[in-house]
Amino acid sequence: MKTELTDVSETRKSLTFEIPQDVVDAEINRIAKTYTQKARLPGFRPGKVPATIVKQRFREQILHDVMHGLIPRAVDDALQERGIEPIDTPAIKDVALKEGEPMTFTATVDTLPAFDPGDLSTITLRPASTALEGDAVDKMLERLRERAAKSEPVEGRPAADGDTVVADIERRGAGAEAEETDRHENVNVELGSAVNPPGFDAELIGLSVGEQKTFTIHFPESYPVEDMAGKDVTYQVTVKEIRRKVLPELDDEFARDLGEFESLDALRERVRQDLESEAEENGRRQLRNELLSHLANRVTFTVPDALVEREIDRRLEEFARQLAQQQIDPRQSGIDWGQFREGQREPARAAVASSLVLDELAKRESLTVTDEDVDKEIEEFAVRSGRTPAAVRAQIEKDGGLGRLTAGLRREKAIDLALSRAKMTDV
Repeated sequence: MKTELTDVSETRKSLTFEIPQDVVDAEINRIAKTYTQKARLPGFRPGKVPATIVKQRFREQILHDVMHGLIPRAVDDALQERGIEPIDTPAIKDVALKEGEPMTFTATVDTLPAFDPGDLSTITLRPASTALEGDAVDKMLERLRERAAKSEPVEGRPAADGDTVVADIERRGAGAEAEETDRHENVNVELGSAVNPPGFDAELIGLSVGEQKTFTIHFPESYPVEDMAGKDVTYQVTVKEIRRKVLPELDDEFARDLGEFESLDALRERVRQDLESEAEENGRRQLRNELLSHLANRVTFTVPDALVEREIDRRLEEFARQLAQQQIDPRQSGIDWGQFREGQREPARAAVASSLVLDELAKRESLTVTDEDVDKEIEEFAVRSGRTPAAVRAQIEKDGGLGRLTAGLRREKAIDLALSRAKMTDV
């Protein structure tokens, strides 16, 4: 077999093959013999059809089988001989196959060149501050009060800022669109909300239950809803009810209503602990991302497109899975998936680059993942998902994900190693 290697780029190789005629003809005869044993043709007993007739009748199928038998073996042998490790299935093209002639074809493979991740101690990282702002706890307590707020009817006064007006609203376009009318009943309008049309709140403030008012709102050209920008819309509003939000008192009773807290001080302490834990986790995440950015910059070659596309696919699948978990059909979400995909290209390229460095570090430092490491990861995932470790492992093995899990754990060990050797500046 003759092969010729061409370096298309640092990460792409092209190999041309010529498989000798005798090897090709022998394979054609071998495949044709199997067809002879199975062929059922009029005028011939089973297994007695002449080889020449079989080759004519089943020519395309036989040549197809020959290609699928010879090409993978030839490519594998050539790659092993040259020590080339492909990162994706080789692309085969320009196949020329005919009985009595050598078979020729071209295989293009993407691979990774050897590279040195460099000295980890030259990486300088700046840990993020995890200190809480002075009023962080108070702000969280206020948010908890907002969540526990109750809505009560207002009597004896007109609507005021901050109230919620329950109203029937009839909307119609002005000018040429005057005939287009929408009517909605029992609409809740929170006065002061940023989502209300400009000037809408001012028209409702001062109205009492039972009152009706008609007014026109002009939407500015810069209005974010394109269909409304620059247009005049006329509203007819009938107030049916006025309600106000009542916040609970921030006291021991409020704390007890939230759960196992005996006092407001106990709630305040738990809030502080949770905020500190969240700040520490955010700090670790930022430090990790900064490290990965440094590592990605150490890749000295163009990341193969095959790996980038694979990472983009993974990101899209993960995002679609998150939408499905929120009961959103990805196909009906209105997302421009083509644009979303392109928006992921550069982040995906950086993610692949950092992963390549982590893999090289793991190889250089002989980092390994033990069965105990895998068991621990599966147990932690089982706890988070509310399933048994056996069920989680069975699902991972069914999906063929055990190798990905092990690779991920090995990269995490490489991250820990890099963090331990990098220089840390003051916060």
